[in-house]
Amino acid sequence: MKRIATSLVIVLAASTTAFAQGGRGAPVPPPPLEAGASQADVDLAVLAAPANLRNQATVIKWKPDFSYDTLRKGTNRLVCYDRSGQAGQQPFSIECTSLGNLERVAQSMRFEAMGDKRQAMLDAAEKDGTRVKPEYGSVFYNLTGPEQARANAHMTVAVPGATAQSIGLPDNNKMGGAWIMNAGTSTAHIMVPGH
Repeated sequence: MKRIATSLVIVLAASTTAFAQGGRGAPVPPPPLEAGASQADVDLAVLAAPANLRNQATVIKWKPDFSYDTLRKGTNRLVCYDRSGQAGQQPFSIECTSLGNLERVAQSMRFEAMGDKRQAMLDAAEKDGTRVKPEYGSVFYNLTGPEQARANAHMTVAVPGATAQSIGLPDNNKMGGAWIMNAGTSTAHIMVPGH
């Protein structure tokens, strides 16, 4: 049963992409930009998103205080943003995830800004239960590297609290297939080889 549930999560993530790519009629034009937003900023931020989700994704721009401005309000649940040069990030770093994960991302950014204290703060928040959990089954799409031309795409599926026993995936990459990293924590996520 556990393996069926895990397989279902992965199949649903893949089928959503396939269904959307199949399309029905002409593509829906993207929503308008918010006042003062730059089309170039929006175009950059959506690079990590699957092509079929880009036009309708919400796009935000993070502020130094870990709040954000909305550049474009989308119509789907995906939100994209540029994290290039932020603490703990590559010089080129674009990320997209579910709108429900923004509080988690902001908390992570606060911890990353603490430099050497980052891991201790993460461990303490995990231990005392204050670590914000991502939406179970939500996807994080990343495009990172030393520069845009040499960026690599990476995708993970959040499964906070999951273990090898609870979802039936191994907790290491020795089998060569999908596996769960950081099992049993709020950071647990499915690693998908090749993505």
